[in-house]
Amino acid sequence: MNIGTKIKELRKSAKLTQVELAARAGVGLRFIRELERGKPTLRLDKINQVLEFFGCRLEVVSSAAARGTD
Repeated sequence: MNIGTKIKELRKSAKLTQVELAARAGVGLRFIRELERGKPTLRLDKINQVLEFFGCRLEVVSSAAARGTD
């Protein structure tokens, strides 16, 4: 699952529209739309801002740990 899909899932679970999420997270509507569509070049600080609204964060995990071989 990509980050845009996860944020869309979180938004829908919270029963928020894209407009409401943008306003509450302090980002633009266009950013939310592009994020949910999976645009490959978005600002990481803004992604974190949206994730923070949901009480989430990005984390760096080694490839070996992700495969369970660490």
